[in-house]
Amino acid sequence: MLPLLLRNGAAKPVRMLAIGAHPDDIEIGCGGTVVRLLEQGALGEVWWVVLSGTPERVAEARASATALLGKVPHQIIVTEFADGFFPYIGQDVKGLFERLKRDCAPDIVLTHQRDDLHQDHRLTCDLTWNTFRDHLILEYEVPKYDGDLGRPNLFVTLSDSISAQKIRHLMTYFASQASKHWFEEGLFSGLLRVRGMECKSPTSYAEAFYCRKAVLA
Repeated sequence: MLPLLLRNGAAKPVRMLAIGAHPDDIEIGCGGTVVRLLEQGALGEVWWVVLSGTPERVAEARASATALLGKVPHQIIVTEFADGFFPYIGQDVKGLFERLKRDCAPDIVLTHQRDDLHQDHRLTCDLTWNTFRDHLILEYEVPKYDGDLGRPNLFVTLSDSISAQKIRHLMTYFASQASKHWFEEGLFSGLLRVRGMECKSPTSYAEAFYCRKAVLA
């Protein structure tokens, strides 16, 4: 399996934009990858954008991002678009994306995957591609009741410690989700293990992404 090294043209730390439709989406889909890149010094700045949430969930999202990103320069943006209604308020959501395009010049964008069956996730992905036309976009996955997990083609291996940190972080900062039948350590660990198996991870764990378009420099 061919590994790719994430660097920009000047071999400097990159600017990352992470977008999630709801609080905990980014952490579930790519929290381990963010931690790994932070530990490697690969990120010079992170923009962390969460598009919806009740006041309780917004507080969770901010606390989670602050703890996860630590001392790396970052911007945290949490808006309160109506959960479940993104396709019907698309103009307002698009307006936010246009402001992000104006204010943030990311080297890499992490967003939801295109075939996600949650309508908010799909629109978030569509607007990411519609707005950021000349960027490396990696689409992360969020397991759910709908059963929409697919066949990703890009993997980030995670150490045992980062895998455990990711799961511990989710269970600590998103207590409001504890009552949901799927929000539990075994599910998160199991998906990391499956993706680790698929890419023959030396640690047995990995997160997976969909890379639709990339240029090999």
